[in-house]
Amino acid sequence: MVSSFRVSELQVLLGFAGRNKSGRKHDLLMRALHLLKSGCSPAVQIKIRELYRRRYPRTLEGLSDLSTIKSSVFTLDGSSSPVEPDLAVAGIHSLPSTSVTPHSPSSPVGSVLLQDTKPTFEMQQPSPPIPPVHPDVQLKNLPFYDVLDVLIKPTSLVQSSIQRFQEKFFIFALTPQQVREICISRDFLPGGRRDYTVQVQLRLCLAETSCPQEDNYPNSLCIKVNGKLFPLPGYAPPPKNGIEQKRPGRPLNITSLVRLSSAVPNQISISWASEIGKNYSMSVYLVRQLTSAMLLQRLKMKGIRNPDHSRALIKEKLTADPDSEIATTSLRVSLMCPLGKMRLTIPCRAVTCTHLQCFDAALYLQMNEKKPTWICPVCDKKAAYESLILDGLFMEILNDCSDVDEIKFQEDGTWCPMRPKKEAMKVSSQPCTKIESSSVLSKPCSVTVANETSKKKVDVIDLTIESSSDEEEDPPAKRKCIFMSETQSSPTKGFVNL
Repeated sequence: MVSSFRVSELQVLLGFAGRNKSGRKHDLLMRALHLLKSGCSPAVQIKIRELYRRRYPRTLEGLSDLSTIKSSVFTLDGSSSPVEPDLAVAGIHSLPSTSVTPHSPSSPVGSVLLQDTKPTFEMQQPSPPIPPVHPDVQLKNLPFYDVLDVLIKPTSLVQSSIQRFQEKFFIFALTPQQVREICISRDFLPGGRRDYTVQVQLRLCLAETSCPQEDNYPNSLCIKVNGKLFPLPGYAPPPKNGIEQKRPGRPLNITSLVRLSSAVPNQISISWASEIGKNYSMSVYLVRQLTSAMLLQRLKMKGIRNPDHSRALIKEKLTADPDSEIATTSLRVSLMCPLGKMRLTIPCRAVTCTHLQCFDAALYLQMNEKKPTWICPVCDKKAAYESLILDGLFMEILNDCSDVDEIKFQEDGTWCPMRPKKEAMKVSSQPCTKIESSSVLSKPCSVTVANETSKKKVDVIDLTIESSSDEEEDPPAKRKCIFMSETQSSPTKGFVNL
């Protein structure tokens, strides 16, 4: 135990024993060993064990040591004190029973030794299960990235000490082919920035094997790549007051800090705050970044869903339910995209959605390229890229009618456009609307009315007067407008004074 001490620990031990603690490590070690061989007091022995445990916590000692512990404990004489097994474990010869009286309550040394023996017997119990180094963790697929190679497969972030903050180091190397793929993918962006479409991507998630995991960060995360601090994404706003802020989990592009050389390995340092009941996993991949236009092209290559699928869904929705008192005979659907508020061009929806309403595939992919949420804009449920389909029935409808924004489906699966009902009346009512707003009647209108009434007795209603059931007893004003001649209206230049 003493031989494993560092300079600082040797100095503490010698200072505690009242010996000279100056000099080189070799001199300090020889002094400490001489102190041990010459017979040291129990207090010094306690100090040795304390320094040793501080450097090597008992939680990290392997199970292989338990056999030596048990054998050394069971070879002791049954009349020996409870302190002696601990001394045997520490590699120190047991003391005579007369030198220490641990059973005496007045002995302070004995009480300390008795308290110190508790961890020894606890250590003989089975230690808690250690998570596997490479758990069978499966991460969720990222639509905007194609995985080219696995540089570090999912590895557990295991606690290495009893401290709250942990740190673990990882090393990976790139092959010449991988370095070449990254270098030739470099693209200069506006503003003098440069980026790579082939990237080294680091992902963190919970070490759960029950289902594919989303990206998830441990608390107080800090990542260094080749000694340089990697900037993490900002915190998301807290949903409620008093709740700790959480960084949104997403893949990390560490290409800018990676040594693009096959001769020099890369080192990643990850530090985090341990949480009870939560184990995390990290992995590193070589990926190729895709654009929304590429994903749209792949979606089109999957093909368009047969219109009969949608017709069957319509019939299912409009089939009369015997338990329901209200029967639905038609279904109205908009041809406008809920995202861009414009007419659909590529009608799309997820197979997991139960509604007929579609959204525009190009707009949906562009939105998720900037901020990947993959949420349906119609029903607010998950609409993953893998579940998207192009609706063939809506493709036909959009091609057949270009002048309407809404359609109605019937029970048999047929559809008809929903045009405004009052299109024909707008033309005749337009002059009357102007008259009502200005309370003015033009001369041509008055001449026409005069000629019409002189030729034929026709009942004409003056629209400049508000008509209601309570105001029907006002005939003089109407006669004044109807029987006015052209000569009478000329001084006022065709205007009627009411």
